[in-house]
Amino acid sequence: MATYAVEVVYRGIYQRSLSRNICRGIVLAARKEGKIGTAFGRYGDSPERNGIPAKYFAVVADDQLELEETLAKYEPTEVDVTICVDDTMCKGIESWGWYGLQPINAVTKTGGTLLVASKQTPDALLEDIHRKEAAYDLAIVSAPASFSGLWVFKDDHTDVRMLGALAKVCPGLVSMDAFEKVIQEVWKSEAKVRSARRSYQQTLVRPVEPAEGSTSALFSFTKPGWTEMRQALSIVGIPQGSGFRGGKEGWQPARNEVFKKFSTRSQRPVVNFQTCTKCTLCWLQCPDSCFDVTPDGHYDANMEACCGCGVCADVCPIAGCVTMVNEAQFNDNASQYDAFQKDGAGYLRWLNNMTLTEQGQERSHGLHHWTQYKEEIAAAAAKEGGR
Repeated sequence: MATYAVEVVYRGIYQRSLSRNICRGIVLAARKEGKIGTAFGRYGDSPERNGIPAKYFAVVADDQLELEETLAKYEPTEVDVTICVDDTMCKGIESWGWYGLQPINAVTKTGGTLLVASKQTPDALLEDIHRKEAAYDLAIVSAPASFSGLWVFKDDHTDVRMLGALAKVCPGLVSMDAFEKVIQEVWKSEAKVRSARRSYQQTLVRPVEPAEGSTSALFSFTKPGWTEMRQALSIVGIPQGSGFRGGKEGWQPARNEVFKKFSTRSQRPVVNFQTCTKCTLCWLQCPDSCFDVTPDGHYDANMEACCGCGVCADVCPIAGCVTMVNEAQFNDNASQYDAFQKDGAGYLRWLNNMTLTEQGQERSHGLHHWTQYKEEIAAAAAKEGGR
């Protein structure tokens, strides 16, 4: 008798359909082999908005009784495979109130697998993934994060490629043959069968020892006990704020210490303070008040408060002053303004290197209408033909 559990960690709204397809494919393939399974979602406290991390689960067992016994709890506390469909979440996820920042591999069991869609190398990913006390495997499907929107789906084969990789890293769950049959019947595409098979053959697997991984600090919060709760329903107000970094000049809003938004971010803004005209638009339009006003009138984005929505880059009137850069390029949430003040020339060189990597790249949360992906494929094909 054997039970297997898989979690898919995804960006709320943007990857919901992708994650549902993966878990549905697992359960349907399990039935091909006489097993039984179920798939279900687990939302964050801010349900699936703005790319907040959320989870889908698939649990497969040999019989009904075994499945019911496993599911006699809210969700699996240990999984055989954690699937991460956006590698920027390898830095940790903060999807449930009062839990703080959780490692992406927090519930991956000993000897289990963390399966990531990424263009990074295993060593580069391990700079972000927090250390685990037990050994596990890191598997990579070579692919960028697949984002769409609430009512659209980017059909770039990421779902079936993940199923093919899953058959390789966890063969006891479901066989590759069963996945191929389901893809043929449900997706009705030989091209997708080939994609799944190719992923099965090409997925890179690297063992990870307990001493490997990021040692960056996690944060958590102490939940109040019933004797500490105040009477009646009340919401504690947040102070208005004060001068920049506690000084008399500039302005820094006070922020809730237990609500950080950086794990929501797949991209972050980088600011060219040299070309900034101090027009105030980024500061005024930021939906999360993440910009601090410096004493000299510049605007420094607080990277623990920034959710990476890109509004600041959209409203900035100066070309190249605010650029959205993939979150994978960064290893901390340090102040850009401080770096500019310490070494202006060095900061500008760093800025140029960062923005060069984004030239020609589409904004990650880019699909806005149903046929857009087909249009992008046609445009890419035309571009290739013109070379």
